[in-house]
Amino acid sequence: MITWLIGMSGAGKTTVGTRLADRLKEHRPQTVYLDGDILRDVWGDAPGHDVAGRGVNARRISHLCAMLDRQGIDVVAAVLSIFPEWQDWNRRTFSQYVEVFLDVPMEVLEERDTKGLYAAAWAGRINNVVGVDIPFPRPLHPDLVLDSSGAAGDPDQLVRTILDHLSVRGGA
Repeated sequence: MITWLIGMSGAGKTTVGTRLADRLKEHRPQTVYLDGDILRDVWGDAPGHDVAGRGVNARRISHLCAMLDRQGIDVVAAVLSIFPEWQDWNRRTFSQYVEVFLDVPMEVLEERDTKGLYAAAWAGRINNVVGVDIPFPRPLHPDLVLDSSGAAGDPDQLVRTILDHLSVRGGA
């Protein structure tokens, strides 16, 4: 089973993803956590952050998940995921695919801005920032949409909501 957490920078993918993976490991010890930012470090970030580089990274992450899935390893993947074609590929390829969109209004993301990306992009110091000069296409077919701005609860509540959804789908 691949649980694919989608959201822009600052949406809480890492916080929710690590907690979700920890909870899933209690019953599914074969669960691993993959984070798009960490994988960029592992792979040396050679592709860059422009749309083409992000496409290379999307392909890498999807294919890594497919390899793990074929070996019976469950994955919680926290990724920005701006390519609907890869989301479709995931849905067709993985044995079980659950797409969770962590939806946060841009003004909340700009307030959080833990990496300083949005402020730097709006000031013109950096480019290739999703949501500023690269569009963020909302996922077309998420299985679950959660407001991770805080309005729908803290990260632990969001994890419980995802676990409830996975239980209904036979995944938790």
